[in-house]
Amino acid sequence: VTRTIRKKGNTPMSVKIIVDSTTDLLPSIREQVTVVPLTVCFGQEEFTDGVTITHEQFYEKLVECDVLPTTSQASPAAFIRVLSETLAPGDSALILTLSSELSGTYQSAVIAAGEFEEVFVVDSSSVAIGTGILTEYALECVKKGMSAKEIAEEIDRKKKDVCVIAMLDTLEYLKKGGRISSTAAFAGGILNIKPVVNIENGRINILGKARGSKQGNNLLIQEIQKAGGIDFKLPILLGYTGLTDVLLQKYIKDSRLLWEDAAESLRYTSIGSVVGTHTGPGVIAAAFFRK
Repeated sequence: VTRTIRKKGNTPMSVKIIVDSTTDLLPSIREQVTVVPLTVCFGQEEFTDGVTITHEQFYEKLVECDVLPTTSQASPAAFIRVLSETLAPGDSALILTLSSELSGTYQSAVIAAGEFEEVFVVDSSSVAIGTGILTEYALECVKKGMSAKEIAEEIDRKKKDVCVIAMLDTLEYLKKGGRISSTAAFAGGILNIKPVVNIENGRINILGKARGSKQGNNLLIQEIQKAGGIDFKLPILLGYTGLTDVLLQKYIKDSRLLWEDAAESLRYTSIGSVVGTHTGPGVIAAAFFRK
């Protein structure tokens, strides 16, 4: 989004919002921001996230491939290039990145911002749809006429209210990535364990494990309620990993009591490669601001 402001001498300037490609957004929101891509590698094959590989192509390859893909942070040069192309004289920008606990992308953005005036960087302390709803909030701040500095301060304050809670379909990808032991993953598979996780202080944290999808859905609903209730006046976004949203649609139906009186319609999107690499397909997630 660009908000045009008049400076002395009548020179137009605007505030730009820049995110990295781990931020999952609805297409209508994505059009309003500039995206700096990360890199995804399947063995020797290298792809530019969201540019040379779509979410759908990524999950097709993930299921077919025996080796877990790797993801690389966006470089300072990538941010400098985007800033140089995006900013006109007098413009300012807010860069919002995924959690610095999960990637060095934030540090790259800070290095790049040092080359420009009036460019502010905020570590979202979140990822995927969590950074997505913070981006939407930032765009609303732009529309209100706030400066890039004011928006950065407001986002830094508001990010503490963002909750991302998700249910995984399998432990297999956490095992492949070395996050849990083979024994734990094997036992989880036999018992049909569905871990429920959140993002706390920028890190993925296991809240509980349920046996089967029905118990998992119930646990997900309980954890959303425990997070302190949802502020329905602010953006809410659901997400899923994989090639189909069938599990998410079932969850929406099963958890309708959470939403039906307060939200006119629930918006959802596919979750991208950086999260998908570590969780695999079949994840359902909700991002919201707590009351």
